[in-house]
Amino acid sequence: MSGVGGRTDAGDPDGGHSTGVRADAALLGFARALRAAGVDASAERVHAYVRAVGELGPGMRADVYWAGRLTLCGGRDDLERYERVFAAYFGGDPTGGGTVAAAPRSRLRLIARDGPVPRSSARDENQQAPPAASLASSSEVLRHRDVAELDSAERDQLRRLLAAFALRGEVRRTARRRPSRRGEVDPHRTVRELLRRGGEPARLRRHARADRPRRLVLLVDVSGSMAPYADALLRFAHAAAHGGRTEVFTIGTRLTRVTRELSHRDPDLAMTALAAAVPDWRGGTRLGELLREFLNRWGQRGMARGAVVVVLSDGWERGDPELLGAQMRRLHRLAHRVIWANPRKARPGYAPLAAGMAAALPSVDAFVEGHSLAALERLAAVVRGAGPAPVEGADRA
Repeated sequence: MSGVGGRTDAGDPDGGHSTGVRADAALLGFARALRAAGVDASAERVHAYVRAVGELGPGMRADVYWAGRLTLCGGRDDLERYERVFAAYFGGDPTGGGTVAAAPRSRLRLIARDGPVPRSSARDENQQAPPAASLASSSEVLRHRDVAELDSAERDQLRRLLAAFALRGEVRRTARRRPSRRGEVDPHRTVRELLRRGGEPARLRRHARADRPRRLVLLVDVSGSMAPYADALLRFAHAAAHGGRTEVFTIGTRLTRVTRELSHRDPDLAMTALAAAVPDWRGGTRLGELLREFLNRWGQRGMARGAVVVVLSDGWERGDPELLGAQMRRLHRLAHRVIWANPRKARPGYAPLAAGMAAALPSVDAFVEGHSLAALERLAAVVRGAGPAPVEGADRA
C-alpha cells in the first residue's frame, strides 16, 4: 500500500479528468472571488490551495474549507472575508452547523495503488461525496451569467457574493512623508535620535512619500432601460462606499447624492434607504443635463478634480447628445480617469451606436462591460489602475 489522498481520477478514465478540470476551475473562481473581497490570494497561495484540495479531495466541503483557510488567508483580517465568501460561493457553512472555530481532527487516508481501482467503487465514491465541487461550479457559472437573465434564487446568491465584495481605489503618492525602513534619510528624526543618545552613534532614520487613495465617484444610471442591472450595480456601489473616499450618485431624470444612504453596513438596509431617497426609479435618462448639474454643484468645486469617475450606464440619452459630449469633455479635463461601464457592451454584435454613447466615448479612458459579477470584478481592477488599454480616440485636453 502506498499513497495518501482521496482522488481516484486515474481509476475512471471516462469522467475523472473532466471532473478534476471542473473542480480546479471552480476553485480558481473561488480564489478570484476572494481577491474581489480584499483577500491577498497570490498565485503561490492559489497553487498551494489547488494542490491541497487535490490531496484531500474536492467533494468534501470541510476539506475544501480548511485547505483554503490554511493556504489563502495571510492574516487575521482575511478570516472574516474568507468566511463570508466561502458561505456565498459554496452555499452554507462548511460543516453544516455554526461558525467553524476548531481545526478538524486529522485523519490519514490510505488507498491501495497496487491494482486497478474497480469502476463500480469509483462511481460509488463519487455518488456518496457531498456536492461541494458542483456547488462551486454553479457559483463559477453564475459569475459569468448576465444579471438580467438570473432567476430569484440566483439573484439572492449574487447579492451574497456582492456583499462580500471590496473595492479598493487607485492610490497616488503625496508630498507628505512617513517613517520608513527604506528611502531618503530623515534629517530631523536622525538629529533628534542623536541628541537623545547624547551624541553617540545611532541608526539613520529614513522616510518615504505616503500613498493616499484617490477619490472615487460613481454615477449609477437607474433609468428604465437599466432596471435589470440597477440592483446589482448599486450593491457594487455599496461595496465601494466602504472602501475609502467614495461618492455615489444616481442619475435618471434627476441627480441624487446617495453616499449617506449607502453608508449602512447592511446592504439590505442600505438598499431600503436608497429606494426611499431616489425619486426617479425607472424613468427616463437626461445624462447631459445631469452631468452638467454634477459638475456645476460638486465636480468643478473639487469632487471630480484628480478623481476616478465611473459612469455605470447603457448610454441611452433622451436629451441633446452634443450637450453630453461637451460635459464629458469637461469631466475628462477635471478627473484623473473616466471609466464607463455599459452592461449592453457584452451582447453579441454590440457597437456604441446610440447617440449618447457615441458622444461620450471620445472622453472615456476605459470602456468596459458591467453585465455580470465577473465583469464587475474586471471593473474593480480597472478602478485600481490594472485595467485594459485606453479607449481609442480618447484625447486628454
